[in-house]
Amino acid sequence: MNYLSLSVLLALSLFNITIQASNYQIREKLKKITNSLPRGTNFGVMVLNPLTNDTVFAINHRLSLIPASNTKLFTTGVALALMGSDYQIATKIFSDKVQEKDGKINGNLYIKGFGNSLFTDRDLDKMVQTLLDKGVTSINGDIIADDSYFDQHYSRFDWIEDEKTNVHLPPVSALVINRNQIVTAVKRRKRFVNVHSKIADPPAYIAELLSKKLQSAGIQVFGKSAKGLTPDAAYELSSSSVPLKNILSIVNKQSDNFLAECLFKTVGAVASGKEGSAFNAAQNINKFIIENDIESKGTKIVDGSGLSRYNQITVGSIVSLLEYIYLNLKYYEAFLNTLSIAGVDGTLGGRMGSSSAEFNFRGKTGTLNGASSVSGYLKTKNGDDLIVSMIFEFSKGGINHFRKIQDQIIEIIAEYDEISG
Repeated sequence: MNYLSLSVLLALSLFNITIQASNYQIREKLKKITNSLPRGTNFGVMVLNPLTNDTVFAINHRLSLIPASNTKLFTTGVALALMGSDYQIATKIFSDKVQEKDGKINGNLYIKGFGNSLFTDRDLDKMVQTLLDKGVTSINGDIIADDSYFDQHYSRFDWIEDEKTNVHLPPVSALVINRNQIVTAVKRRKRFVNVHSKIADPPAYIAELLSKKLQSAGIQVFGKSAKGLTPDAAYELSSSSVPLKNILSIVNKQSDNFLAECLFKTVGAVASGKEGSAFNAAQNINKFIIENDIESKGTKIVDGSGLSRYNQITVGSIVSLLEYIYLNLKYYEAFLNTLSIAGVDGTLGGRMGSSSAEFNFRGKTGTLNGASSVSGYLKTKNGDDLIVSMIFEFSKGGINHFRKIQDQIIEIIAEYDEISG
């Protein structure tokens, strides 16, 4: 062996020793933090390098825990893989009769929802304008609202047995308007405040609202407003839709529970080709996990938002899901853009500012009483991409205490120059 070869070998050995020492320092610092957690805390932490498949740190990574809103990572990740980021989630207007030359429709008008949870009063106005632009002058039948794309279990309490959450969402239906809420300005103590009330029966409400808007626009309606089913042979007259990526971004960055539950049922409808239900959604998300070799042991998903304490997920399973997305170029960039950026936006906007993790960690937070989680992608000082997942269940310490611990762990990992290998 010549002198040059020996020098190269020596340099490589020293490099490997440096990396090992650096990783040892990381593990020791993380162990010190986890060893100081309040007594009785159940937790799991895992850090993985997805390119080398090296586990930087793992403790209790197979322990089933309450993930809170980290459940949304499965809802949004599977939705993206199933439908693609540009998939259009729509609300549509149909008729069962062809429009006559004089603008009359001698039949019924149908408005059908396909899970468009961002549909608003303004969008409905635009659809009415489309009918005017087409020359529609009268509807000689009924105005029928159709929300059959989902089941009619509007409340989480209808589909989760013994549900204990204190969060009561508006009705989760396929046909949505204004998040299925009515906002009323009420005067209190010499000032007006907005009071939100739920729309108890979305299709009945929307059918009546559409009828009124048509008549206000000068289109005569001779029938009644009602709920019903759109015939298969109906003619599409107008459509209002949003791309899936818009919904994914709000669900993950803002941790929007209502949108997450609507998306959950959309996953159920698209994946099964049947009625969108929580059962179909959970079945098909679990099927997706198994078919794509994502860690499934200890993981049970019952809703789309993570509000239920019956959700059970391991950090190993979350890391495995995020690894699957990272290694799939079709999904990764689109999914990454839906996540909150540390110190910049969403639920991480006020966290990890002025640290090496600022701008460099993109993730999803989760919070319930006695449970806190955060998972996502971290770019370290030397440019390595890491996947990080943490879940803490606790009775002492409080949410802010555990958020600080999460931030500290992420900031420690982000600081190291040498982490590969």
